[in-house]
Amino acid sequence: MIRNVLGSLMGLIGATAAVWSPFRAWYDGRHGRDYRIEELFTAAGITDTRAALLGSILLPFLFAALVVLVAIVLRSRLLMAFAGIVVLGFAVLWMVRQGQAAGGLSVGGDGTGLGDGLANAFGAGAVLILAAAVMSGRPRRRDRERDLAPEPYHDAAPPDPDADAGPGPGPGPGPGADPDPAHPQPPSAWPPRPQDHS
Repeated sequence: MIRNVLGSLMGLIGATAAVWSPFRAWYDGRHGRDYRIEELFTAAGITDTRAALLGSILLPFLFAALVVLVAIVLRSRLLMAFAGIVVLGFAVLWMVRQGQAAGGLSVGGDGTGLGDGLANAFGAGAVLILAAAVMSGRPRRRDRERDLAPEPYHDAAPPDPDADAGPGPGPGPGPGADPDPAHPQPPSAWPPRPQDHS
């Protein structure tokens, strides 16, 4: 349960970072929302044409965020990992196409080259995959049946007849003794007295 909560929280953070990344600079100060999504798949490659908001790189990241929400509801590690792969895949694809258009990629500290928007995208994808690893997912059917099954009933052990009977009878009475002082035997049962023959 705790792992699912922690993984869901990480998934929300990753989805938020992914959706926010196109609003940051990706290359030479140009924001990710300015790149048309179809330029990643055409032979012409990346151009200077400005994209519509929902026709930009933001679109696959919105799709990934939606998948994250579904993964949280269903507690699906597979969907969470898929969302991370989508984010990382489009970020890598953009790097390849941008490198082809610019003849190479560079990193500059003065706002030129690769920007923090791309870094946010890579970080978001990594967080989503990590969230999938943290989540425990839905319990398997066998585990659910085991949890719902009633505990086996164990009959109580039969009482020990000697436990409450108290101390057993002592040694038997000696010769000529009354076997039971509380219930003396009649005189006929007593041993015969010796006769006097004098």
